[in-house]
Amino acid sequence: MDYKMTENTVFPLVEVALRTGESIQLESGAMVYHNSEITLEGKMNSNGKSGFGGAIRALGRSMSSGESFFITKASGLRDTAKVALAPATPGTIKELQVGTEHWRLNTGAFLACDASVSYNMKRQKLSGAIFGGTGGLFVMETAGSGSLLINSYGDIVEIHLDGSKPFVVDNQHVVAWSESLDYNIKVASGLFGFTTGEGVVNEFNGTGTIMIQTRNIEGLAGLISPFVSSGS
Repeated sequence: MDYKMTENTVFPLVEVALRTGESIQLESGAMVYHNSEITLEGKMNSNGKSGFGGAIRALGRSMSSGESFFITKASGLRDTAKVALAPATPGTIKELQVGTEHWRLNTGAFLACDASVSYNMKRQKLSGAIFGGTGGLFVMETAGSGSLLINSYGDIVEIHLDGSKPFVVDNQHVVAWSESLDYNIKVASGLFGFTTGEGVVNEFNGTGTIMIQTRNIEGLAGLISPFVSSGS
């Protein structure tokens, strides 16, 4: 993916250059502008399956993971085509290379990818379905090869694990992690607790990388909800 990111701003956008016939997939609603040399096509988020079966798959992905029912395909009409993208949340945009390594993504992390990249829904352990604040029964797992753009709320910090000991991250701060990592989802302060205020955590084991966002979108929602309620 040939792209550049706006500099000297805490809320960047990405401008992607496309050649004739080249295309990318992007999260529905992520397009900011293009130079009239782009075609945009909305399609069901069914990983290539069409018809009624595709609709069921897209609906299932939307209900199980919080993804959009539709995904947008942007294609270049000339070699000078450009399209700009921005995520829904204020934060960082980061490129992940897919192929030699594959990734699992938390809800809302996907922004765009090369046409050669796709993702499947990976069933979580039952504990993930019960305790997971995001993802539910399924999480996104990358397939294919190429570039994938993810976004966060706040900055993104990379944590590299060497497998020597477990590493614990609050569920709402996890953006993406290496497929090679095993993980368990549990309550931070015990099964009946939440006594520390930390809520649900992911305990990772193995060798790989975790992408962590520095802010918690649920925390922001908790801060502003009293003001919204009082104004209604």
